[in-house]
Amino acid sequence: MGNTGPPRMTSWCRHCGAGIVAPPAGSSSGVRCALCRRVTRVERHRSVGAPPSPPRTVRSASRELPAGYPATRGKKRAVLVGVSYTGTDHELRGTVKDVECMRTLLRDKFGFPGDSILVLTEERSDEPYRVPTRENLLLAMRWLVEGCGAGDSLVFHFSGHGVQKLDMNGDEVDGYNEALCPLDFEDKGKILDDEINETIVRPLGPGVKLHAIIDTCHSGTILDLSYLCRLSRTGYWQWENHVRQPAKPKCTSGGLAVSISGCNDDQKSAESSTQGFPDSSAIGAMTDSFIKAVESEPGTTYGRLLGAMRATIRDGQGAGRRLLPGRIGSFVRKMITSGGVQEPQLCSSEMFDIYRKPFLL
Repeated sequence: MGNTGPPRMTSWCRHCGAGIVAPPAGSSSGVRCALCRRVTRVERHRSVGAPPSPPRTVRSASRELPAGYPATRGKKRAVLVGVSYTGTDHELRGTVKDVECMRTLLRDKFGFPGDSILVLTEERSDEPYRVPTRENLLLAMRWLVEGCGAGDSLVFHFSGHGVQKLDMNGDEVDGYNEALCPLDFEDKGKILDDEINETIVRPLGPGVKLHAIIDTCHSGTILDLSYLCRLSRTGYWQWENHVRQPAKPKCTSGGLAVSISGCNDDQKSAESSTQGFPDSSAIGAMTDSFIKAVESEPGTTYGRLLGAMRATIRDGQGAGRRLLPGRIGSFVRKMITSGGVQEPQLCSSEMFDIYRKPFLL
């Protein structure tokens, strides 16, 4: 016997463009997308008309994505985000330069194909899906990890504002969530570390490697990874367990996730001058120190990379504190804690020897 119930209307998820089924006639409610798990509010009235046209898309290997997304899905791919907040009280100067420098590094130093690097900045206003709004940023993050397999190397770089928010579910060691601020964060909200973890950490299967390079304030544990590396000025290190609720682990599905962030959770990041860059515009201090450390020490380890980044930032931000010249002054600056100087942080989904494990993208 055929179905004699009322016809069902098809609509489309406003977040990822997948097909969804509207609620019964005369009702108005949210429908959860089976693909991206986000909710779209769909209204259906008794007069049934033609379904709305879906957004213009291009097909990827396993789903449809907005036009303008890279069609190539190589073993190396990256999402680079620079948010300037132009025309607001939160405006930043160096984020676009951060993205440009990171793209050059990934392409020239680590062999990332140019057509596998997705860039989101406000300068891409001619391509609406490249503007770093909350919706676009989450879509780009899902594109990064979708269909990942063994041998894939993924990079997520974010340059912009980061904040802390009071933790409401008890899974943070310090009682605060960390969050990224997309362009429209004042209207659409921030992206909490819980959501970042769910989007780009948990889908990582065996053999997949993700590096997140986060140049924001309050970014130490921005991916909610299980372990934070505590590194002293003398080079002593140990992993600190940040799993507060063992029954709800925020781990990968067998892959490796590593975050290198601009500062501790209770610190702020800064911009620095770009000596050596042609237009002498601003660049994030963390991004600048990361690129310099990678280029100056080919084949470096995670421990040496982190130490070099911290030394570069100390030399830059602590210039006004220098009282002693030469090697003696360098030793004294290493041993004295300078509370106002940001310290890049290393987090990981698993523990390893930071001075033995090579840093590879």
